[in-house]
Amino acid sequence: MAYIPYRDDIETLEADEQASIDGIIKGMTQESQTVEKRDGHAVRASHAKSTACVIGELVVADDLPPELAQGLFAQAGTFAVAVRFAQGPGEKLGDRVSTHRGMAIKVFGVEGAKLSGHDAPTQDFVLASGTTFPAGTAAGFLSQAKKIGMTVPMPEGVKSAAASIARSINTVLNAVTGSPSPTLDFYGHPFSHPLDECYFSQCPIRFGDHVAKIGAFPVSAEQRALDDWRLDPSQDEDGFRHAAIDYFDANDAVFELRAQLWANAQTQPIEDSSVDWPVQDSEYRTVATIRLPRQHAYGPDRVRYFDEVMTFRPAHSLEAHRPLGGVMRARMQVYRALSDFRHRETGIAAANTANVTEIPA
Repeated sequence: MAYIPYRDDIETLEADEQASIDGIIKGMTQESQTVEKRDGHAVRASHAKSTACVIGELVVADDLPPELAQGLFAQAGTFAVAVRFAQGPGEKLGDRVSTHRGMAIKVFGVEGAKLSGHDAPTQDFVLASGTTFPAGTAAGFLSQAKKIGMTVPMPEGVKSAAASIARSINTVLNAVTGSPSPTLDFYGHPFSHPLDECYFSQCPIRFGDHVAKIGAFPVSAEQRALDDWRLDPSQDEDGFRHAAIDYFDANDAVFELRAQLWANAQTQPIEDSSVDWPVQDSEYRTVATIRLPRQHAYGPDRVRYFDEVMTFRPAHSLEAHRPLGGVMRARMQVYRALSDFRHRETGIAAANTANVTEIPA
């Protein structure tokens, strides 16, 4: 198969893109202020409620073909990783409000030219459930942020009802069409187990000489045995967290990290992250394995460090894996601005953690 090579001119900025990004930052900062005033503490503007905070290793596969042996994956090797699993909203809600989920990965010991402003030997991959981002552009991101902002002051029961409606419609669509609605899934994700979940970059990144989207796929037998697991939120409003803790108390978790290379400029746009790249044009292919051994997944010191101190950003990247497209250009600024706000409010200094040994045991 022929893959399209990376070029420095493959991105196209939107008209008034910076105004959209400024609007996202303003709106999401106001949302964070609303949550802080209500709860008495500033939290992450997205993925605020963690479910597991774990460490492990990423093993780059041997003998990758040239198109996959790129950037971080150019040579076989083993890297330490820190992984934070979390629920989607920028507020700590009960699990009845089951929306999209996140898997943030920090890879340590990464050498090579980094993006400007990133001086640690690390590479971050910020992934979420769903292969696409509901808003395809920075302008769409702003529109979506405004809609979410309107819901933040609402009672949690209203949010739970809305998520339930989205889940129900999505279930019907999945049964009828064979695939869920990315937008409905974003707002009403199934009550499935967080470790039996696939997570995606949703937006493209440079992949050395190529371009790719990234996905993490659960592959251990213990994880796949959870296919039919469903949370009963009436029994436990922190059930996703407790399920993850119980899992890691007894089992290792294994994810394959896979790359979907850019092969068709018409069906796989760079500038519209709401478009799913068809696997018929380019399938997800394994480049590495993430192994997360049995461990206490929610120790208080470690959780405080992951939730309050550590930062995960698309901008923490090798030049070889530079984020691409309007949504990623927005995220590069938005993540930094909202993190700076949160750390000012909490008085807790942020850390672009450079070594896994800095993480509490």
